[in-house]
Amino acid sequence: MQDIKNNCENSDEDMIYPIVKYGDPVLEKPAAPIAEFNGDLRKLAEDMFESMYAAHGVGLAAPQIGISKRIVVIDVTFKEDPNARLVLINPEIIKTEGRQRGSEGCLSLPDFREQVTRANVVTVRAQDLEGKWFEKTGEEMLARAFLHETDHLNGKLYIGHISALKRDLIRRKVKKLMRAGEW
Repeated sequence: MQDIKNNCENSDEDMIYPIVKYGDPVLEKPAAPIAEFNGDLRKLAEDMFESMYAAHGVGLAAPQIGISKRIVVIDVTFKEDPNARLVLINPEIIKTEGRQRGSEGCLSLPDFREQVTRANVVTVRAQDLEGKWFEKTGEEMLARAFLHETDHLNGKLYIGHISALKRDLIRRKVKKLMRAGEW
């Protein structure tokens, strides 16, 4: 990981990180808070957007690229609206309202989707790239992204929100793919 970080810091070009898949321990431990707000952090955020877009996602948490830090990037419009790009550093969910149920997937669990119930309106408190605190409220897809990505920072995956039976089925399929060398 250190080599990737050093290569990243010495380059002005965007870097696309490989997505860490389910089974990697980095995905199951809480990420460390960010205290330094500098050019390296801005570069990481930009690289995370590029990595997310390359993987066809709408949200990405740093643990998903093997970096156990509390930073998330989200763009629920997938490049359609540049103003929709969000960087959340050290985010905290401070309010949730209502309920929605919908299909949810994860870049770290490719090719799996399940129905997940989440709050319909979510307010998050986070820091921006300069370290300033702000609050943002999202509905529907953005609310889902806030909750999904914040879960990643806390070492949780969306399959923690589905039935034990379905979760076990996914785990068995992943183990089979691992044995076959396809994961």
